[in-house]
Formats: sequence, C-alpha cells, structure tokens
Amino acid sequence: MQIFFKCNGEWVHQNEHVSEESLDESSGLKVREVFINVTRQQVEDFHGPEDYWCQCVAWSHLGTSKSRKASVRIAYLRKNFEQDPQGREVPIEGMIVLHCRPPEGVPAAEVEWLKNEEPIDSEQDENIDTRADHNLIIRQARLSDSGNYTCMAANIVAKRRSLSATVVVYVNGGWSSWTEWSACNVRCGRGWQKRSRTCTNPAPLNGGAFCEGMSVQKITCTSLCPVDGSWEVWSEWSVCSPECEHLRIRECTAPPPRNGGKFCEGLSQESENCTDGLCILGIENASDIALYSGLGAAVVAVAVLVIGVTLYRRSQSDYGVDVIDSSALTGGFQTFNFKTVRQGNSLLLNSAMQPDLTVSRTYSGPICLQDPLDKELMTESSLFNPLSDIKVKVQSSFMVSLGVSERAEYHGKNHSGTFPHGNNRGFSTMHPRNKTPYIQNLSSLPTRTELRTTGIFGHLGGRLVMPNTGVSLLIPHGAIPEENSWEIYMSINQGEPSLQSDGSEVLLSPEVTCGPPDMIVTTPFALTIPHCADVSSEHWNIHLKKRTQQGKWEEVMSVEDESTSCYCLLDPFACHVLLDSFGTYALTGEPITDCAVKQLKVAVFGCMSCNSLDYNLRVYCVDNTPCAFQEVVSDERHQGGQLLEEPKLLHFKGNTFSLQISVLDIPPFLWRIKPFTACQEVPFSRVWCSNRQPLHCAFSLERYTPTTTQLSCKICIRQLKGHEQILQVQTSILESERETITFFAQEDSTFPAQTGPKAFKIPYSIRQRICATFDTPNAKGKDWQMLAQKNSINRNLSYFATQSSPSAVILNLWEARHQHDGDLDSLACALEEIGRTHTKLSNITESQLDEADFNYSRQNGL
Repeated sequence: MQIFFKCNGEWVHQNEHVSEESLDESSGLKVREVFINVTRQQVEDFHGPEDYWCQCVAWSHLGTSKSRKASVRIAYLRKNFEQDPQGREVPIEGMIVLHCRPPEGVPAAEVEWLKNEEPIDSEQDENIDTRADHNLIIRQARLSDSGNYTCMAANIVAKRRSLSATVVVYVNGGWSSWTEWSACNVRCGRGWQKRSRTCTNPAPLNGGAFCEGMSVQKITCTSLCPVDGSWEVWSEWSVCSPECEHLRIRECTAPPPRNGGKFCEGLSQESENCTDGLCILGIENASDIALYSGLGAAVVAVAVLVIGVTLYRRSQSDYGVDVIDSSALTGGFQTFNFKTVRQGNSLLLNSAMQPDLTVSRTYSGPICLQDPLDKELMTESSLFNPLSDIKVKVQSSFMVSLGVSERAEYHGKNHSGTFPHGNNRGFSTMHPRNKTPYIQNLSSLPTRTELRTTGIFGHLGGRLVMPNTGVSLLIPHGAIPEENSWEIYMSINQGEPSLQSDGSEVLLSPEVTCGPPDMIVTTPFALTIPHCADVSSEHWNIHLKKRTQQGKWEEVMSVEDESTSCYCLLDPFACHVLLDSFGTYALTGEPITDCAVKQLKVAVFGCMSCNSLDYNLRVYCVDNTPCAFQEVVSDERHQGGQLLEEPKLLHFKGNTFSLQISVLDIPPFLWRIKPFTACQEVPFSRVWCSNRQPLHCAFSLERYTPTTTQLSCKICIRQLKGHEQILQVQTSILESERETITFFAQEDSTFPAQTGPKAFKIPYSIRQRICATFDTPNAKGKDWQMLAQKNSINRNLSYFATQSSPSAVILNLWEARHQHDGDLDSLACALEEIGRTHTKLSNITESQLDEADFNYSRQNGL
C-alpha cells in the first residue's frame, strides 16, 4: 500500500512525506499514517480560483481511495468591530438587548461578554442569554444589571475588545398612599386640613422620573365654635314664705351652652331670710297689695305699647308693608310681613302665590321686578329713602328681615313662581361673605342636544356642510352607484359627550355622526372635523375613534400610523378623514409632554342686569372649534348678551397650572365691582378636561349713577406659567349706541347641501384629465405620488396605492381642505411645477375640455 498527497491538483514530492507505522491493538492490523507540512509562504504564493487545498490518495492491489479535500487558509482577526454595543437606559423589569458584531476573521471569532471586566456566565443566570447571534439579552432588567458591558472577540490569532456600553437601570418614582386627613387647623370657624404622600413607592433611582401630581392636598373644613353658657340675671325675690324665707332663681340661657361649651358655674337658686331674723305673721295682706299694684302697672304699659304700634302702622300703610316692631328703625333685626298687594303699588312678590315652605335652595342675585312701575316704587318710594342701606333677606315663607348694612344687597330663595318672568336676561352675582369664585358650566342652561343637517345625493356626489361649525362631508363623484340616491345626514352632539376619556386622554373635537350607517360607497368620502389641538407630533398622540353600535368607542387609527383602511390629514385647525363607512367619529389626544397645547377661544359678553345700575360681564373659555363657540353664541342670544370684543386664541398648556381671569382698569368713581370677584381662578383639570362644555366666569359691575353709559376695562385671561390674552372692553351699555361685533368672521354657505358639479371646485372634465395623466406610471416619477407630494401629502401613501384611482382620491382630499378657498391657486401651482417637464399634461387643449370648464380654469390660473 502507498499513500501520497496531492495539493492544488499537483502531486507532492515523495521526499516531503513523513510516514509512520503502528499496530492497532484491538484488531491486530497495521496502520500507516503519512504527514506533510504546508508553510504560510506556500499559501500566500498560491493564486487560484479557490483556497489552497490538499488531498490524500492511497492505493494497493485492491484498489484506490481518496480523502476529502482539506483547505488551508491564513488566520486573521481585524481590529474594528462591525458593530459596538450601545449604552442603554431602561426601566426596571424592562428588556435589555445589547448588539455586538465582532470583527471579520478566519476562523470566525468567538464572542464573550464582560460586565465591569468580569466574564458573564449565562448558564448560571437564567435571566441572561448570550446565544442569540452574539447579542446580550437581559429579559427583565434588575438594579444589579447596571454597569459597563464589553464585547470580547477572539480566535487563534488575537483578541479584540469593543467599546464599553453603559447600561443604567432606572426606577420611576411612585406615590405612597395618602396619609389620613389632618385635624382642622382651627379650633372653630373656617380652616383647612391636609393630607400628604411621598414619592417613595418606589423612590426614583438612577435618573428615574419623579412622581407626577401633588404631594399635598388641602380641603376646607368648618368647625362649630363651642359656646360657654352664661347666667341670666337673677329673678325678683319671691314673696316671703310662712317660714320667713324668700327665693330667687336664674337660668343658664344667656346664652345656653352649645357645641360642647361649658355649663354655667355657680348656683341656679338662692334663698335668704326676708325679715332680718324676725318672723312676723299676717304679712300676706301686704304681699297681695304689692302683687295687684304690679299687675295694674303692667296693664297700663301694654296699653301704651299697643297704641304706639297702631299709630306707627297707620303711618306706614301707604307702602303695603306691615311693620310689627318699630325697633327696625334703630338697626335691630325684626320681621315684617307683606300684605296683600294694592293696586298700582305691587312689590316683588305675587300675592296670589302660596308659599312653599319646603324649598331649601338659595338664590343669590338682584331682585327682579315685574314692570317699570315696580322699579320706580322700589327705588324712589319714601319707604326706602330713610333706610337706603337696609339689607333685605327674602325667604320662601314670605318673611322679610330688615337690617342696616354697608350697601343694599338682596338674597332670596328661588322656586317656581317666586320671581317674575318678564325679564329673561340672565345674571350672576356673588354672596359677599363667600369669596369662592362663581364659576359655572352652561350645561345648566337649556341647550339643544345636537345640530343636524340633511341632503339627498346621487351619482354626481356633492358636499354637506354644517354652517358655522367647521364640519363638512364631501361625497365624491361616482361614490354612489348610478340611478341610486340617498338621504345623507350629519349631526353634532351638543349634549354631554358619550366618549369618556381614559387616563390622560382628552376630547379634542366634537362628536360627529354621518349616516345612514348601512350605506355603502365605492369611493372614500371625506369628513372634515375641527379640533382644538396645537398640532405637533412631538407633544400630542392624536387618535381617530369611532362609536360602535353597542355604544362603545374603539380606536380607528392614530393620526401618525400607516393604514390602508382610512386616511387622516391633520391641519392646524381641522382633520380631514377619508373613510368608506358612515358612523360617529371624534378625535382624542394623549399629551406626550407638558408642552402639549390646547387652543382655547376666549370671549367676553355683556348685558344689563335687572337692577338698572348693574352690568354683567361673562367671560367664556371654550375649545377652539367653531361648533363650541356657536353653542356659546346661541346661549348668549337666549340671555340677551352682546359680544363686546373680538374673540382671541389662548394657548393652554398641559402643565397642570390653573387659569386666572381678572377684570382690570375699571374707571374709578364711575364703576365698581362686587367685592372678592375681581379675580377668579379655574382649576387646571376643569379647563383641560372640559369635554367641550363651555366654561365661563361672571363678573358683576355697578354704576355709581344712571348717567354713566360708557364702560371701558380690560379682561386678563392667563395661565399660570403660560400664555396670556387681554380683551379690551370699550362699549356703551345702551343697546342703541353699542357697536355690533359679528360672531363669525366667515359664514358658511346658507345652503348646507350642495349637489352635482357646483359642489366641487375642480371641474369634472379637468379632474378626468388630471387623473388619466397621473394614474399612469411614468419613468420620470411624475405620477400620482408626485401629485400627492406637491399638495403636502407626504405620509401613508400606501393608502392611495390601494385605490383604483389614487389621483382622484388625492383631489377629493384637496377639495375637502380648500372648501373655503376662492380659487385654485394652490392646485395650479402644483400642476404647473410638475407640468414643466411633463409633456402629456402641458398638451391639454381647449378642444379636449368642456368650454365652460376651460374658461373657468383659465380664470383661476389652472
């Protein structure tokens, strides 16, 4: 038997072979091994189509056998890693993936991971996996996993170290439970109590975020003050008893002890000898004489009192008021009753009305009178002239209390029929002892639950517009099959929103319903919904939601998502949505940072109060959507309010700071404002999560004299550490002299439904030519994608690719965006820019177009 090597197809010289023979102990057969040496120089000098190789060939009289080829390559390991691991900051229990691609080498390098220069053994820690393509995976990050990680690559040539990657496992802070409420900080009266929590569950670690929210909460508390009892004066001594003693008593009723107060100290009864120690019998006759004398004096005093009261009542009878006690004139609080109202001198209350003694709600505001004659009687009669500073408290039992105060104020209970209905103007006042701002929502006022409009549409399509709301619906040409027509409706929910926000999510638009829900369209229709967000993908995550038949809300898509089912184009004040099914839709937003901004429209309305000297200002803060402001306008018209200044925009940040509204620069000596109402504060959550309910603050101003007819002041609306707006009020309180300010700068069409070609800005023949041009792919790229790009549609182009005519859908979106534009300038500029290098588009001639469409296009620069 002979053995030889063949390398790269050539036989190796016999002298280069080294042969050894041995005996296999198990089989007793002779074993021959042959060796050759291959040097590095030989491998480097070889230049062939494949690697340097050698093969062993053995033969004998029994035949020939060949081994497999063995390749010989030069080992190396490059210096630089193809990918170094990158540092990470991850929350606790988050997943950590560190990527490592070792340098190129022969043989391939083996990878080992080091943590803080110590090798990582994944077999001893089930939470760590280093087998996946040289990557280091930590399934659930622990605090102990923070450190510096290094990737080590090694083969027979060398070892290489990657750059170190710093991994930080952080812990976001969490609030502990609230402590119990503290005791009221005052022993009696109005005070506050607080509770607190700490950011220790867990505490923030390694740069984790601090807890959001307040660490201390305060609420007001009222404790009844204890009143210690006090003795009345001693009674007169009793008559002398047969035992020669007389008694006197006193009671603990001046005042009696209340609310845990101490009882009076001392005796309630005293007795003593009434004869200085000498008992004399038969004294009863003298006592009887004293008793009868006292009774006679009492009868005379009562008669004098009755005569005095009768004379005083007759002197006051001309005013229809029955005064029980003349001490009212001295400043004491006494009661008087309204008599039956005399003809020509009716006061506030209706004589035919029965009192409702069960009413407990309190009404605060000016007393309204039934007619001008009543006003004259109330302001000019001699009843109130000597007592101009009398406080009148009207109770539902028809009892009135008089008392001297600093200025005339009126309080009464409000129930059906108590106050006249002749004056429908609303007013709002504040109780002088209550410094809490008077803030209310318009939900308490009678409002419509929805706005609704309808139209009948056919194959030619059209546009359905809700006037002055910013909501519209575009039905494209051909969306409805030929010879079919549908009555399509659209409505806006003006009641309580059915979409309840979850967590930090807020409602940014009205709830818009379009239908009928079972209608099927062949081309997507365009629904335009106004919103109040200051659009920025860095600060907002905005979603489109749809209400199901079961009444639940489901997310259709995020505005930034890629989707082929619908398309959302977000403009600064509206969102244009391409849909293929009708239903109820709304936009919600989830603030990503504290810099997320809601746009609020602030406006001030004014009207005269029932009291001719009072003037009411109402400042509104509503979401900046036309439909929200239209609701305010409707309610103000109902109350007789007038817009005093052009509304302005306020950028309200989601930074948890409240809103302050104040009245400034009121002319002195002409006007004054009720105490404690010049500045009012609205909590952040009330504004941020208003759910489109109009929020307003009321201010009551009072003229010093009726001759003052001009009012000038400033209304400052500002967010703490945020934006501020000033409304300059300069108006006449007389309607005949007041300048009218229009509610809406741009009125929508008075015809909400437009059908056929007149509903579209782009003539149908020109639309067909554009679609035929751009729907055909072009080598120069001047296809529908270029049309979309030139019209600022740069996202989610895969949606248009699924449509039978992408250009037609793009033009429908253009129609929805530019429904208020007067011409076709933006589309003309886009087509002109594309058409400079697009011969098919530039060759449109008059003969290819309808004559009216050609003239229309030429006039509009298309």
